[in-house]
Amino acid sequence: MAHPSPLPLLALLAMALPTAACRESGDGQPDDGQPADAQPETNNPNLVHPDETRFGAIQQLTFEGENAEGYWAFGGTSLIFQSTPVPGEGCDQIYTLDPATGARQLVSTGQGRTTCAYYYPAGDRILYSSTHHHDPTCPTPPDRSRGYVWALYPSYDIFAADADGANPVQLTTEPGYDAEATFSPTGHRIIFTSVRDGDLDLYSMLPDGSDVQRLTNKLGYDGGAFYSPDGTKIVWRAHYPDTPEARDDYLSLLVDGLIRPSALEIYVADADGSNPRQLTDNGAANFAPYWHPSGEQIIFSSNMDDPRGRNFEIYIINIDGTGQERVTYSEGFDGFPVFHPDGTRLAFASNRNMSHEGNTNLFLVEWVDGN
Repeated sequence: MAHPSPLPLLALLAMALPTAACRESGDGQPDDGQPADAQPETNNPNLVHPDETRFGAIQQLTFEGENAEGYWAFGGTSLIFQSTPVPGEGCDQIYTLDPATGARQLVSTGQGRTTCAYYYPAGDRILYSSTHHHDPTCPTPPDRSRGYVWALYPSYDIFAADADGANPVQLTTEPGYDAEATFSPTGHRIIFTSVRDGDLDLYSMLPDGSDVQRLTNKLGYDGGAFYSPDGTKIVWRAHYPDTPEARDDYLSLLVDGLIRPSALEIYVADADGSNPRQLTDNGAANFAPYWHPSGEQIIFSSNMDDPRGRNFEIYIINIDGTGQERVTYSEGFDGFPVFHPDGTRLAFASNRNMSHEGNTNLFLVEWVDGN
């Protein structure tokens, strides 16, 4: 897991969404052909801005390419993420990472394009979306003649596999985009985004892909959803076009498998989609919401404080919409914040300490709770 200005509004976000090199490896074993990350760099004070008072000791976990969307195993011992290890080559694949050692393992097939990986609660299996079963090559990037848009590849389906990537099983078979899947901590349901009914809505299903239930039905994009720590609520990003012109633009892009992510707001609802309420209302690109382990706050990324829309920072807000606080102050992109299950650390993606233009890495930082 969003145009005016010389640089498109989400150009930095585009840098952060990996496009990893396609590989032939599909057995879940470490891919020796990939560049090896260095040992995690521990507690470099130059990586924390003086105004980032929520941050304690910090580690840089990756050092090459484009890396993002690092999600914790429910036991808190490893991360699963998507990456383009070699800049500008191929499309993104799914890896697991041991934060203690920096050891990285390819767990997707190495073919097609992948996105949105997540662990099963027991830690023995993983979820991700992939296009490899339709075509082993990378799908064609979106046509940017209509502005900055995201591609909703219709060949995306959701797969489950063993934690090492072995034995992949296809969970969705409906025509069109199925992606952005995450698991309830209770282990009972998977939530995901699909275009199967003609719009981009949230759905839930059982772990084997059965009993699919539609959770949202308002015209517009609903995506990037996560269950609360107790499984009773969901948080997601949404764009609901509210003028005839905006609706026409949305629908004309959707027909072509595209979405314009320049304005996204954060919403919370009960786990079945009932009682939705809007947390942000700033007209910016707010995305990547994630729950604090207390279930009382949402952490997310936004460009709300940059009039040019080029700088993305991390924010935290109470689930009643109060107490919004800016967390990061680094130049460039900071996003995809994900709390460790015990709340003591935060994994996130950032352009800080870039080794080259577009270099986005994963970082792990001690979280300092406010009073």
